[in-house]
Amino acid sequence: MAQSYFVIGTDTNVGKTYVASRLVQHFAQLGLKAIGMKPIASGCEPGEQGELQNEDVIALSNASNVAAPKNLINPYYFAPAIAPHIAAEQAAVVISLDAIVNAYQQLTTLAEVVIVEGAGGFFVPLNQTQTLADLAVQLNIPIILVVGIRLGCINHALLTVEAIKARGLTLAGWVANEIDPNSRMFEENLTSLQQRIAAPCLSVVRWQGTALFDFASL
Repeated sequence: MAQSYFVIGTDTNVGKTYVASRLVQHFAQLGLKAIGMKPIASGCEPGEQGELQNEDVIALSNASNVAAPKNLINPYYFAPAIAPHIAAEQAAVVISLDAIVNAYQQLTTLAEVVIVEGAGGFFVPLNQTQTLADLAVQLNIPIILVVGIRLGCINHALLTVEAIKARGLTLAGWVANEIDPNSRMFEENLTSLQQRIAAPCLSVVRWQGTALFDFASL
C-alpha cells in the first residue's frame, strides 16, 4: 500500500501547494515513486491547446517523478477561482467523493507515495451535503495541516485540529507559514500553537523565506 498524506490548510492561500510539492520532492529524493494529487482545482486558465490548466496541479506534477493520467491527478477542475461547490454548480457538475477516492486508489497502484492536496479549509463544501472533511474521512490517510500565521490563526488552527481529532483522523504534523508580512507577534503565535498542537511542527516558514522541513517524523 502507498504511503500517503492529505495536505490541508486553515484557509485558502496558506501555502498548501508549496508544502505538498516539497513533500513529493522529499520522497522522490529518497528514491521512492512519488506523485501529487489535487482532487479539486478552482481558478484554472486556458493552456496553449485551450485546455484548462491550474498552477497548483502543474506544480505538483513538476514535483512528481511518476506520470499518471490527468483525470486521476486532478479529477475536477473549474475556471472560476471560487469555492469548489459553487464552481461545480455553475458548471452543472456534481463533485463525487467516490470518484475522487477511486482516482486516489488508482494512483496508489502507480506510486509508492501519494500526496493529496486539499482545497480551501477543512470544512469547505464540495457539494450540497459533503465537505473536505468528509473526503478526509473517506481517504482515511494521515493529515498534514498548513497553518497560515496571521491574526486569528490560533483559533483557526485549533478548531481544525479538534475537527480532525473528532473524526478519528491522524494529524501527522503541521507547518507554520507566515503569510502576512505585517503580522505581529509571530514568535508568540508560533509558541502558542506549539504548546497546544500535539503533533510535530514539520517546518516554520517566514515570509518569503526558505523552508527547511523536518520529515524524519513522518
